[in-house]
Amino acid sequence: MLQNKVSVITGGARGIGREIALLFASNGSDIALLDVNAEALEITRKEIESLGRSCLVAVVDVTKGLEVDSFIQKILDKFKKIDILVNNAGITRDGLLVRMSEADWDAVLGVNLKGAFNCTRAVSKIMMKQRDGRIVNMASIIGIMGNAGQANYAASKGGLIAFTKTVAKELASRNVRANAIAPGFIQTDMTAKLTEVVKSEMLKHIPLGKLGLPADVANLALFLASDDSAYITGQVVQVDGGMVM
Repeated sequence: MLQNKVSVITGGARGIGREIALLFASNGSDIALLDVNAEALEITRKEIESLGRSCLVAVVDVTKGLEVDSFIQKILDKFKKIDILVNNAGITRDGLLVRMSEADWDAVLGVNLKGAFNCTRAVSKIMMKQRDGRIVNMASIIGIMGNAGQANYAASKGGLIAFTKTVAKELASRNVRANAIAPGFIQTDMTAKLTEVVKSEMLKHIPLGKLGLPADVANLALFLASDDSAYITGQVVQVDGGMVM
């Protein structure tokens, strides 16, 4: 589905980002990964190359525009084009609003929202010149419904949804599409730390009665990055087992 494409994936060393990277590579795409975990990046790079695709990796802080621009140029130098961007990098710093520090607010908004801005701005010029491109932003159902103890995370993901719609409108005339995915509760390292009591309570709110898998999100990302979704832009697609309807 992505034969001879070049995909850039932020936060691509672990979890959902890694799942997307491996699926894209198995569908014919060369991969460039940005992350802050050098060890995990190297492991994922080897996995991608074992699938027969080229992979360029770098430790990049997506909140730093100059670091992002520098790596995007290296990607362009190596692959000569960028077809797909997946803004997946994200963090949480949970806490009730009245106790939330300014530093925790800034950190989450910085990675989750400013990071997507930095990466999208860097690749959009390339995609506009190519008159082709696909941008997939990893939002969250929390950005739609809100959640106690996650004011910063909800604001960042809600902002990312609005950002996606604006990018879609600005770039559509150049055949560049932008869509967002809003996962619900997915089995990752983050949810693995939750107690069984908390998980049981979560499942009560999910009509399908189970947590999602990283593959569930990756499969949708593949569709949105492929030609199969050529007439879809500016949309937010939930992968949440029916939790938010």
